[in-house]
Amino acid sequence: MAKFKTWTARQEDLKGDWYVVDATGIPVGRLASNVAKLLKGKHKPTYTPHLNTGDHVIVLNAARAVVTGSKASDKQYTRYTGYPSGLRTRTYSEQSQRDATFAIKNAVRGMLQGNTLGAAMLARLRVYAGGEHSHQAQGPKAITFNQKGDMQVG
Repeated sequence: MAKFKTWTARQEDLKGDWYVVDATGIPVGRLASNVAKLLKGKHKPTYTPHLNTGDHVIVLNAARAVVTGSKASDKQYTRYTGYPSGLRTRTYSEQSQRDATFAIKNAVRGMLQGNTLGAAMLARLRVYAGGEHSHQAQGPKAITFNQKGDMQVG
């Protein structure tokens, strides 16, 4: 009988690719779930839950991402200053006027695990409000979305 060993990825064996995503006209939640999948590395056959097997993701045109329904006026982002009566809230439209990249970063962060591994995955995310980025040297591959919202490389 042959003995088979289960292969497990090691950190030194992993190499992260670079992907660029255009957020124009894509709903924020759908975009965030696909970006989180790329950051986690779940699209790779070498996915290992306890290692950072994910890739680097560049999101362009974050200001042109859309929200469906009445989320622009109903969705609220809440933070607390640490002082009495320090609860502050902003709607999606107010927050996107201040920082167009916040909604995508916040949505992706909510879809990653809440420990140091999730923070390392989030560090591989770069979000830009416009269409320009400074990562041409890495040779990022373009990600497009079809009508159903599924991502396609190329």
